[in-house]
Amino acid sequence: MTGQPHKNIVLIGGGHCHALVLRLWGMNPLPDTRITVINPGPTAPYSGMLPGFVAGHYARAELDIDLVKLAKFAGAELIDGAAIAIDRGAQTVAISGQTPITYDVCSVDIGITSEMPQMSGFSEHGTPAKPLGAFASRWDQYRATAQAPKIAVIGGGVAGAELAMAMAHALADLSPKVTLIDRSNVLTALGDTARRKMRAALAAQGVTILEDAAVDMLTESSVTLANGSEIESGFTVGAAGAKPHDWITDTGLALHKGYIIVDPTLASDDPKIFAVGDCAHLGFDPRPKAGVYAVRQAPVLFNNLRAAVSGGAMQAYKPQKDYLKLVSLGGKSALAEKFGLAWHGPLLWRLKNRIDRKFMRQFD
Repeated sequence: MTGQPHKNIVLIGGGHCHALVLRLWGMNPLPDTRITVINPGPTAPYSGMLPGFVAGHYARAELDIDLVKLAKFAGAELIDGAAIAIDRGAQTVAISGQTPITYDVCSVDIGITSEMPQMSGFSEHGTPAKPLGAFASRWDQYRATAQAPKIAVIGGGVAGAELAMAMAHALADLSPKVTLIDRSNVLTALGDTARRKMRAALAAQGVTILEDAAVDMLTESSVTLANGSEIESGFTVGAAGAKPHDWITDTGLALHKGYIIVDPTLASDDPKIFAVGDCAHLGFDPRPKAGVYAVRQAPVLFNNLRAAVSGGAMQAYKPQKDYLKLVSLGGKSALAEKFGLAWHGPLLWRLKNRIDRKFMRQFD
């Protein structure tokens, strides 16, 4: 130790980027710097393996990054709690039911939520697809007790379609009725070829697609559409887009639709606060919400957090223009899309499985 005062870096959330930063920190720590991680729980689920977990290909333990072990490796303190506010004047992070934590620099990696508080009955009877950990637990409970399962997924994007096929596959022996509902058209983020292949995969899994179908309300056993028709559902999933966490609004940071705007260094308009992953908006080069960006942000954030407390040079993050999309199709088959081209089959599931397991092995 040099006798210099400690610098405090606080990581809010155990998202993919922060998990990788902790790994990098453990391999190359900065003297006289204290790392604190705030996360509601001792683990953080990896989004890439969620559909495989839902389908029954992975156990819950395989889905989760062990933040306790990771924090120990990094020499960091892990606080089990939910951040609820940042006081920029006092440079503290408020934690529900706990003492605030002081920071010199902090970073936010808390993902998004797919709560639908505006939809009648959703808070009582719906299950948001995000946060992932809570969804995984609810699915485990439903799968263990399901009989003659009837499931509805609200939101026909890629994530909603993946979950619909995964649930249909997991419960195939019980002849489930799975319905994918979208107020417009499904799978609009995919190119024409990939969309056709994905629709065929949904049909093969027995998933019913309802398009131009606005949801009016939920009950314990049904979804009522705006046209008055009723869909039976004992497990209704909300996967219709992303919603930022409400407390971010009160930080006073510059936001875009509730997401923290960051520059190429991944810093907000407050140079002491960084943001990464889905809760951040790349103001300099906007990109869709995707885990691949969070993973690529990790080396840049690692460098820049160190630079922020030690006076080193900042690096710029340059998001890739396109990336290989690998989408699970329920069983051990997957669809790949890049540059408008699309392929599907068991070999692509093996590729996805290999990529996902390689990512998780970093935290063993």
